[in-house]
Amino acid sequence: MHDPARILARAQAERVFSGAAWAAGTSAGTVLSGRIGTLRDGGESVGPETRWDLASITKPIVGLAVMSLVEAGALTLDDPVATHLPEYAGTDKAGLTLAELLTHTSGLPGQQPLYRDNASAEALLEAVVRLPLRFAAGTAVEYSSPGFMIVGQIAEQVSGMRLDTLVTELVARPAGMDQTGFGPVENAAATEDCPWRGRIVQGTVHDENAAVLGGIAGHAGLFATIDDMARLGTALCRGGIGERGRLLTERTLAVMIQPRTDGLGLRRTLAWQGRDPYRCSGGDLLTASAYGHTGFTGTSLWIDPELDLFVVLLTNRVHPRRDSDAIVRLRRTFHNAAISAVLAGRC
Repeated sequence: MHDPARILARAQAERVFSGAAWAAGTSAGTVLSGRIGTLRDGGESVGPETRWDLASITKPIVGLAVMSLVEAGALTLDDPVATHLPEYAGTDKAGLTLAELLTHTSGLPGQQPLYRDNASAEALLEAVVRLPLRFAAGTAVEYSSPGFMIVGQIAEQVSGMRLDTLVTELVARPAGMDQTGFGPVENAAATEDCPWRGRIVQGTVHDENAAVLGGIAGHAGLFATIDDMARLGTALCRGGIGERGRLLTERTLAVMIQPRTDGLGLRRTLAWQGRDPYRCSGGDLLTASAYGHTGFTGTSLWIDPELDLFVVLLTNRVHPRRDSDAIVRLRRTFHNAAISAVLAGRC
């Protein structure tokens, strides 16, 4: 009855994506998993080594690295942007705090196609400095990739490491995620047939702004296998304990996943989405303590501490086109079935 694989098979037949991989489990590890389809239309079959463009799931993974820096005393959540990035001094963003960036309450706008007018990383980051704020910080939630570009810059400045190295050292290595990192990568599922690039994107980041930034950014750019994402889900269910060490202390993780925007329309924690009461991408069965994130390419990860459960879905729903919204309902039906399957196995 609880058959997430059948739901995905139907979606693949309806060309919602060319390929998908999924896993669900608990603090003890993966309970159920599967994969379906091909890396691209008419291409090789999806395998265990297939790497998926995580898109905006990059944000909470970078957030885990940032919280590790907070834990180490290198940052505080109330640090203003200009404390670490001098180019913001004297601007309307100088006083924005790290916490406001992480919760999407900074007032920085989202969905900014900065790549169209800025061909270099330097020019694009300068354009972020000039973006007008939409509202006073802390008064609303607006999902903002530019805000996480700034988060990535702050993390690099404070740590003295490039973001790819920082994520590897503080997140991927302790979690045992050896096949996770920024692109370019081999064995990747294809994403969009991109008119801006004039080709099908495969193995390099789909997000255009991240591409201009060299594929390494705080908002997008990470690739991972399904097994690596299951390792992350397991580590988070364990309170931050990965296969090779702690990502965060239990207390730091608790601070990170605490809802901070209730009353502002959307539930956000530090770098994660909380479980909203309506149209939650994690479905209908998660508890109020659940947290997770989605990615534009068709990816999602949800963790429910109360149920001791994680579910991860990786697809390339932007292949070959990005204009379908079928993934929105598919995520919810898939998560309902996957959660039910895990819970039924405990009976």
